[in-house]
Amino acid sequence: MQAILVTADSDERDIFTFVLRHAGLAVSPSGDLTQVTATWLERPADLIVVGVDSGKGALKEIAALRAVTDVPLILLIDSANESTQVDLVRSGVDLVLTRPVSPLLLGAYAQSLLRRAGAAAAFVVPTLDLKVIALDPATRTVRLAQGGPQRLTQLEFRLLYLLMTNRGQVLPTEVIVERVWGYSGEGDRDLVRGLISRLRKKIEVDADQPLFIQTVPGVGYLFSLDQD
Repeated sequence: MQAILVTADSDERDIFTFVLRHAGLAVSPSGDLTQVTATWLERPADLIVVGVDSGKGALKEIAALRAVTDVPLILLIDSANESTQVDLVRSGVDLVLTRPVSPLLLGAYAQSLLRRAGAAAAFVVPTLDLKVIALDPATRTVRLAQGGPQRLTQLEFRLLYLLMTNRGQVLPTEVIVERVWGYSGEGDRDLVRGLISRLRKKIEVDADQPLFIQTVPGVGYLFSLDQD
């Protein structure tokens, strides 16, 4: 399994690279979370560990990362008040550890989060075949009545599965964030809008005039099978 370790502190990078490798992970060090996000599709990983000075300063970068992946994320920060830690968890951080961080504890947490992520990924959901569109969880692909299968990212799959299993119902943006990303969705309309746009490009004949995923202005999104 692969981990990405993001920290500007060379001593911290050396120590925690050793810790994560001892926990059974191949480690790719980086000094820039923005770069990790930008190259995620080419260089994905199973776990991300990020060391920052200010928790609040990292909120925007974390939100951008969560737009492309939901892998376990551990954040290492200097002392932060309860409000800041709550904001970090709501933004998509799985675990907040304040420095000094115990190497043994970090390794244990990393293994625990990966076990849970693996269990969630192994959870079997049935194939959804609606004739004009079919979603296959085993291969994480979507297939239209005409055309071959299209590979989906994990977030795209979760979103489409949620929409298809609630077809005909308007899903508020906040509900989509909570069900797809797993945290409070207040203020994350741009996050959902970006993922909807990417998914439409894969399943709609014309992404600018969608037939399946329809926008309900000011509320959320609706999955429809009315192709007329």
